[in-house]
Amino acid sequence: MEKKKREIVKMLLKQNLEEKDEEEIIDLLINNPISIDVDKENDAKMTFGDKVADKLSEIAGSWTFIICFCGFLLFWIILNTYILTKAVDPYPFILLNLLLSCLAALQAPIIMMSQNRQAKKDTIRNKNDYRTDLKSELILEQLYDRLEILIKNQNQIINYIKQKEDAQKKLKK
Repeated sequence: MEKKKREIVKMLLKQNLEEKDEEEIIDLLINNPISIDVDKENDAKMTFGDKVADKLSEIAGSWTFIICFCGFLLFWIILNTYILTKAVDPYPFILLNLLLSCLAALQAPIIMMSQNRQAKKDTIRNKNDYRTDLKSELILEQLYDRLEILIKNQNQIINYIKQKEDAQKKLKK
């Protein structure tokens, strides 16, 4: 049965992996539980910078941030155009443009770092799902084989009982 499982796994893997990796996956699938908690594993490896990037991405990608930032821009323009007699940043708002450029220059890479980490996490999750599906397929195949054996044995028992009943009927006549 072990040999059959190995053949099934090799067939399913279709030699997309190196020999060493393939053997490791086969052993994992056959002998060990393989599912992992991807979120827990990822959280354990997060650095302070990763946590900051995630938090900034969460905030910068929200409607609250967009509305507040639009409010800030409007406030800045009104403040420097109408309220202050001597504007800190008069029209064409060069200081505001500098602030916006700096914000964009810092915000984009931070969001990309967070997205890259999320993509790595998704890759780990996909590999975990594939291994779990593969192991489930192996278990189902094994159950199917055992069920076939049980059905075959049951049919043999039924035939044996029928033969005995027929023999008893003949003796009674």
